[in-house]
Amino acid sequence: MQGPLARRGKAVTKKTKGQIEAEISNAIIKFEKEYMGRGPVETKTYIIDDMVLVRMQGLITKAEHHLASTGNAVKGRELLKQTRIELIEKARPSLEPVIESIVGESVKSLHMDISTKTGEKIIIFTLEKPPKLS
Repeated sequence: MQGPLARRGKAVTKKTKGQIEAEISNAIIKFEKEYMGRGPVETKTYIIDDMVLVRMQGLITKAEHHLASTGNAVKGRELLKQTRIELIEKARPSLEPVIESIVGESVKSLHMDISTKTGEKIIIFTLEKPPKLS
């Protein structure tokens, strides 16, 4: 057996794509609540070849929406995006192993963006290789 789980001596059971996507959604919801202080209203995960795309809705607070839409809105949007990117970068060392343990493959990179207009956040994890699915 190959992959991070096999190397740690744990038995690897193949999961369906839907099972893995649901586990990732639940892990991301838990992360958002515990690390960011607020969870999304809705989360959906998609596995596409060697990518894991997580789409969340309802993450921007009223204060953040106000910051990004009034006064110097351009500066407010930039500040909000910059803060969210910095927070996710700081969380990478704890977030990536969670994803790796679910998919059974190593995370190669992480990309994130948030819409200050809709409150939608996208996280894309690229993996070293596609997860093994049953």
